[in-house]
Amino acid sequence: MKKYLILFLAFIVVAACNKQQELALKSADKDYILKVANENFANKKWANALALYERLSNLVAGTDDAPNVVYNSAYANYYDKNYKLAGHQFKNFAVTFPQDPRVEDAAYMSALCYYEGSLDYNLDQSSTELAINEMQNFLNNYPNSEKSKNINELIDELTYKLEFKAYENARQYFKMADYKASSTAFENVLNDFPSTKLRTKIYDYMLKSKYELAVNSVYDLKKDRLEEASTFAKQVEREMPNSELAKTAADLQAKLQKEKENFAEVEKKVEARKKEIAEKQQAAEAEQNAEKDRRDAEKKAREMKKDSANATNAVATPSF
Repeated sequence: MKKYLILFLAFIVVAACNKQQELALKSADKDYILKVANENFANKKWANALALYERLSNLVAGTDDAPNVVYNSAYANYYDKNYKLAGHQFKNFAVTFPQDPRVEDAAYMSALCYYEGSLDYNLDQSSTELAINEMQNFLNNYPNSEKSKNINELIDELTYKLEFKAYENARQYFKMADYKASSTAFENVLNDFPSTKLRTKIYDYMLKSKYELAVNSVYDLKKDRLEEASTFAKQVEREMPNSELAKTAADLQAKLQKEKENFAEVEKKVEARKKEIAEKQQAAEAEQNAEKDRRDAEKKAREMKKDSANATNAVATPSF
């Protein structure tokens, strides 16, 4: 019996609240609408509160109630996970009511809304970059704020998301065996995020990418790529001594050295073959030139003989 009584009372309360919400939505009484809206806000009925705050936006414009309506509406949207709209409202509050004591909190919440709106690393990261900019703006405007530590932690978190996306993009090139693109992409990650926590993993992939690119390279590029891979392996050993990665670098360095020696032998044969071909070409060209000179000489001799005969005929023939 007690259970049914509780359910009945709950039904009465819900019905009364719904009736009150309906009356407030139809009312033109600003104070009544504001009272019901604030009660909904206090009871965490965000959708109901927002519906009434939206009605109040024009009714309270220019009054002392305006800041509270904008501020509460922004928070209601935040709690209702409408982060983009909430961020806009918090920013609007800070601009519209610069003397309000809640301005710093509104600026902080605006930055937090952009943080909440940041998408997963595998999606478009323009929202993440925008969030970092908004948070940096907060730090610039409120350098001594107690919230600065939290903001810095959130910036680090978002920055890592950008790092990881760039890292994953580079890793996809490695998976596709596009070692040239992989090496370049990982180098770009290091240039863009010099303090990255992923340096060890990046170095590992760069070692393997440069090694594979070098040993499988075409002849004309192989020597330079072997040298580049070897130089990088030495850099890894130097920067990360006594690490597993340093051992990997040493192993690859030994393989690269052997590859260099093999390539040097091939290079000797290739150069010798090039020299042989060049000498044959020179001999052939010399023979062609000699033959051309002989033909030219014969032609010139015939022309001289012809000219001489013409001259003789001209002298022997009398003129009348």
